[in-house]
Amino acid sequence: MRKSILIMLLSVGLLLFRQLSAWAGPPFFTDDPEPVEYHHWEVYIASQWVRDRDHNAVGTLPHFEVNYGAIPDLQIHLLAPMVYSAPEDGPAQYGLGNLELGVKYRFIHEDEKGWRPQVGIFPLVHLPTHTTPGLDEPNANLYLPVWLQKSWGPWTTYGGGGVEYHPGAGNKSFLFGGWLIQRDLSEKLTLGAEIFSHGPQAAGAEDETLVNVGGYYNLSNQHHILFSAGKDVHGPNDLVSYFAYQWTFGPGEKMAFFPNLK
Repeated sequence: MRKSILIMLLSVGLLLFRQLSAWAGPPFFTDDPEPVEYHHWEVYIASQWVRDRDHNAVGTLPHFEVNYGAIPDLQIHLLAPMVYSAPEDGPAQYGLGNLELGVKYRFIHEDEKGWRPQVGIFPLVHLPTHTTPGLDEPNANLYLPVWLQKSWGPWTTYGGGGVEYHPGAGNKSFLFGGWLIQRDLSEKLTLGAEIFSHGPQAAGAEDETLVNVGGYYNLSNQHHILFSAGKDVHGPNDLVSYFAYQWTFGPGEKMAFFPNLK
């Protein structure tokens, strides 16, 4: 009996972590097609958290993300998470989760005076580390999206969708999609809202639709705070949240480790 309860709790944590693994464009689920500039870097130290309506929680504490503009219109991506699972009635777990690798490529540029959006792809693969049973997926997942973006002055809207190949016993591959609109309120602050949906990820699971709000606060040209929070309007989760420190820099820039807040 104790073994059955433990397996059930670990399954809950794994199901929630699958949802975390689809987090695409910090601080939102929906991503954009714009890669990091050529020879520029983005470094994130972040945490994300999901709680379902039965008060089971899972998250990353922290995860580390690095993006680099390897060539014009193409960035390479790595995300390494430390993940935890905290069931309402069971032992908590903490350890290394699946590694995420990807390449974002923009193949259409935006027509700033017309209606043509920029368009790009961002395939991602989630690789099991096999270090923390119950917290990492035992199989590699493949995430294949197409994203579009258009801006008008302080307004930007972007979105798209694709398919996630999700192998393994009881798992199902599924479609996903989302759309977001955001506005620059000042040089410091940008706020936005999104809706994001995906199909069932496993046999017997339901499709989910989430609404989410968040934004960015620029401490300086190199140092930024990212944040978001939301919940399912259809699905099991009553809270999802994200918080990150982002450090950006490029060639020839002085690499300031701490922001100048003056």
